[in-house]
Amino acid sequence: MRPDGSKKPSAKGSNRHDRAIVAGVLAAVTCAVVGVAVLLGERGDGGSGSAGSSTQPAGVVGGKGGGILANVQTPKGNAPTLEIYADFQCGTCGQFEKVMGSMLATMAQAGDVKLVFHTLSFVDINLKNDSSSRSANAVACAADAGKFLEYHSAVFAAQPAEEGAGYTDAQLTEFAGTSGITGDAFTTWQTCETSSKYAQYVTDVQVNGEKAGVFDTPTVKLNGENITASLSTPDALNAQIKAATT
Repeated sequence: MRPDGSKKPSAKGSNRHDRAIVAGVLAAVTCAVVGVAVLLGERGDGGSGSAGSSTQPAGVVGGKGGGILANVQTPKGNAPTLEIYADFQCGTCGQFEKVMGSMLATMAQAGDVKLVFHTLSFVDINLKNDSSSRSANAVACAADAGKFLEYHSAVFAAQPAEEGAGYTDAQLTEFAGTSGITGDAFTTWQTCETSSKYAQYVTDVQVNGEKAGVFDTPTVKLNGENITASLSTPDALNAQIKAATT
């Protein structure tokens, strides 16, 4: 999904004409992305991504507003870095998680890949709600509890069928339990979530995504290279990750 709410056209990575069309479309939505940044600034969320203080959740890589490394403890020394830019309210992102999520979680737990997630929030503006930001804050809180992947999966598994329905506060709390956040860790998570501790971080991630040239979600980068167009199946992604392993 794009920041203007439109769906991506199908594209065959081997077809030069199709790639040219996709490139043209991406260029066309750049103005919409700038519009998103402007709106973020107008609502007082620190749209510059540089001004003001920003508390970072556990596992952040790449500095302020960077993505969260989901498997901090397990990556092997030669594991390639796979970055996923997604919005919890993006239907296409939900489909990507449904198809690829289990395989990626297994590879991350085995240390075969450094799995980094950038939780974007532009769909809030498209749908006129705050569910993307709230769920992104909640999953950042889950990262502090060492349960990022589990919470991430729970949110996508419960993605509303009706676009714009969003996530309730009760659901966000339920996802914490589903993720295995209990006891004192749950109390800490709840304080983090209800206080919107990582609201500025969430905005910084969105702005940094735009600066990195991410104008569609999901966007997948392998060692910095955008490979989204070539991901037809889990096997195709698995093959590229193995080929990038040094």
